[in-house]
Amino acid sequence: MKNLIIVESPTKAKTIKNFLGKNYTIIASKGHIRDLPKSSFGIKIENQTFTPEYRVPKDHASVVKEIKDLAKEADHVFIATDEDREGEAIGFHIAAAIGKDPHTVPRIVFHEITKNAITHALENPRTLDINSVNAQQARRLLDRIVGYKLSPLLSAKIQKGLSAGRVQSSSLKIVVDREKEIRAFIPEEFWSIDALFNKTIEASLIEFKTEKIEKMTISEGVRARFIKETLEKEAFTVALIEKKERESSPSPAFMTSTLQQSASSALGYSPKKTMMLAQTLYEGVKTHNGLQGVITYMRTDSLNIAKEAIESAREQILHTYGKAYLPEKPRFYANKSKGAQEAHEAIRPTILDFTPAVASAFLKPDELKLYALIYNRFIASQMNNARFESQTLIFESESGKFKASGRKLLFDGFYKAYGDNDKDKLLPDLSLGQSVELSQIEANQHFTEPPSRYSEASLIKKLESLGIGRPSTYAPTISVLTARDYISIEKKQLIPSEIAFSVTELLEKHFPQIVDSSFTSTMEETLDLIAEDKENWQTTLWNFYEPFEQQVSAGKTNIESQKVVVFTGEMCPECGKELVKRKGRFGEFIACSTYPTCKYTQNLSKAAMPAKEKITLAVPCPECGGDIIERSSRRGKFYGCGNYPKCKFISNYEPTEKKCPECGYTMSKRELRKKEIYECIKCKHKIEA
Repeated sequence: MKNLIIVESPTKAKTIKNFLGKNYTIIASKGHIRDLPKSSFGIKIENQTFTPEYRVPKDHASVVKEIKDLAKEADHVFIATDEDREGEAIGFHIAAAIGKDPHTVPRIVFHEITKNAITHALENPRTLDINSVNAQQARRLLDRIVGYKLSPLLSAKIQKGLSAGRVQSSSLKIVVDREKEIRAFIPEEFWSIDALFNKTIEASLIEFKTEKIEKMTISEGVRARFIKETLEKEAFTVALIEKKERESSPSPAFMTSTLQQSASSALGYSPKKTMMLAQTLYEGVKTHNGLQGVITYMRTDSLNIAKEAIESAREQILHTYGKAYLPEKPRFYANKSKGAQEAHEAIRPTILDFTPAVASAFLKPDELKLYALIYNRFIASQMNNARFESQTLIFESESGKFKASGRKLLFDGFYKAYGDNDKDKLLPDLSLGQSVELSQIEANQHFTEPPSRYSEASLIKKLESLGIGRPSTYAPTISVLTARDYISIEKKQLIPSEIAFSVTELLEKHFPQIVDSSFTSTMEETLDLIAEDKENWQTTLWNFYEPFEQQVSAGKTNIESQKVVVFTGEMCPECGKELVKRKGRFGEFIACSTYPTCKYTQNLSKAAMPAKEKITLAVPCPECGGDIIERSSRRGKFYGCGNYPKCKFISNYEPTEKKCPECGYTMSKRELRKKEIYECIKCKHKIEA
């Protein structure tokens, strides 16, 4: 008897072949073998019905022919694509392309590529889930409609080569909104009073003359220095000793989003790299027991774990770490993700005796690091809590109270497997009423910080919390944004380009639903309902398409052109290509016409500023004696030396003739808490005006 099994990946095919005998032929489709055409819209719309015009790409024609020929000779044909909606849709297209009925062709599913899983799947075939196929078709057609209709409009109105997408554009808005917050942020000054007792105990002021001291309570240096000078003259004793036992619980095994976040923070891997490595570990690698997959399916939003896997983990914990580390009952975790596919499993190792120590002889370094992260997280998730003692000391004087905090690990629990980044900070044994020496006291100036830019990991966390996208879309979405030059990644931070602001603002004004996170999230929930046969996919498409098409048609005439590229006739000093004049968020500028290949730019606004608009102060530059000129930037007004760039003196506030009594440098005049003060530009010493 001849059996044909069709999978997507050659590696997956090779691994499965390792488990089966001569009666089985395994072939890979090498991904999608049918899709919408690249050169046309590819969707026929008649009577509120959408008919996709799928095509077999030229580079897949030979694969389809080979699968067809093998299918004709086989007694049984099995579809064995991944068990998610995309895998279900790939299976549907494979069946249709080789002339098999998608409604009856046998379909096998498995969460892991091991001999037991493959054998069990072959003994329990099912048919393709047409509802999941329709949900995936709806997603594909929605994305084609948005991209095909909006991208030409953006190219016509803003700049050639721009694109939009349903998940892409709402994700971009999140990054742009954060950048707007950062640019609008105005730092606020505050002070802390920090002390050292008995030369080793670090403590912070929490109370001064019955007033609680919290972050930003002390807003002026004058008051901070008064508090410091008052307290450094006083004697302190131990007023409180508090010890509390606390517990820390392990996190559940990874799902896609948490794996990408942890791999980013712990290993420095991008989401794209993480998923590539995880795909390899899932599809099959060399092990001490031959070629097989060593983790379960890596695109999942479920926290479920098979009972057999939990029992195996508990046996491993008992054998490796002992009874003290094993809970009385197995741990189960509730899933908080919207629309999580509970039939799936979380990401876990498939062979527990393939420990990271054993795996080190078989896996590549990057594969090993990710595998160890997955393995240890899974084992830790079934271990006992860690217990530690939190310690608090209060030191009191006549006017103030300081607090010192410490931590002592009592039982490492799951930390034994997963590690503990929080080191012990032990406080010495003291007694109530005991005198303590104030070894050092400082008044430290701080400024509030703007919100942080998103990293790839934190953006994925945000997308997940808002219900935007699904496990398979997180990494590709970020890849598209970077490939389109909407964002750049510098020091792990996502920075939107100026064109990203223009695109987002146009969409916000004329197509608000495309960048609205709640709309995108609701659409994801609707796709989930289609997969559950609770919504009709054709109706969903029409309900979106009809008003959207009207918006696009109106936009072609109503949206004013924002194209601002004008060729200057001058050549780029860096690459020799022609320069163009563009309009950005902060006015006109000169840039190379080959951007982003060449990133030369020249700020036009400053160069074009009339001389009469420049205000020269009577105060000479304290660095070189030259003129100080009032200037402006995108962050507001500032003062700089007229001899720039030879002299780089700069001040955010207007310099005055007054000299600092502390260091003798020039002082600026500013307003703080509705009072005018003088502040030293160099040492920041302040006095009232």
